[in-house]
Amino acid sequence: MDAFLQRLTAILDLGGPVVAVLIATSVATMALILYKLWQYKAAGVGRHVELSQAIEAWDRNDRATARAHLDRSRSYLAPVVAMALDGHGPELMDRADAEAEARFAGLERGLNVLDMVSQLAPLLGLFGTVLGMIEAFRTLQAAGNAVDPALLAGGIWVALMTTAAGLAVAMPTSLVLTWFEARMTRERVFANRALRTVFAPGHAAASRPAIPSSEVLAHGA
Repeated sequence: MDAFLQRLTAILDLGGPVVAVLIATSVATMALILYKLWQYKAAGVGRHVELSQAIEAWDRNDRATARAHLDRSRSYLAPVVAMALDGHGPELMDRADAEAEARFAGLERGLNVLDMVSQLAPLLGLFGTVLGMIEAFRTLQAAGNAVDPALLAGGIWVALMTTAAGLAVAMPTSLVLTWFEARMTRERVFANRALRTVFAPGHAAASRPAIPSSEVLAHGA
């Protein structure tokens, strides 16, 4: 532990406050990524086997099987589909779409932070490099005629380290963000297909209770 702290201190001494900010950012980003992975697993993102079978059974007009599969589903979209199965109409369709989007918004919360980190980390590293280059040339100017090339090379090396640190934070964050966004795109496609299947005109008509003939005759009279 002491060796790790000593190495961390040495890195901070070389890179300055910019590297310190990047290290803190990387720790916070990793914590957010781990939280999102846990959230997606707890919500059942991408795990819609029972829900898919319920939609397929509904599409075959097998209502009992559809309900059985839906009851076994642990997907976060199961309540939305259950609400859609309970009734039909333009108002309910809009409400089901809104409920699905509300769940998507909850799963996407925090992805904008990852996007911000992936864009700003390289710029922050470049900012540190510029500051380091300014300091290196200021030291070179102060040396006057006694110019030591090693002094300039060392200053440039330290300055470029901040750019490397920024890229080291940004690149994996960008990859993880792309993966999260791709999963949410697939979730939207699945939800849209499921709800449009439930609200298809043929299924809507089939699910409405039949009107007794006595009522038809009464209204006709």
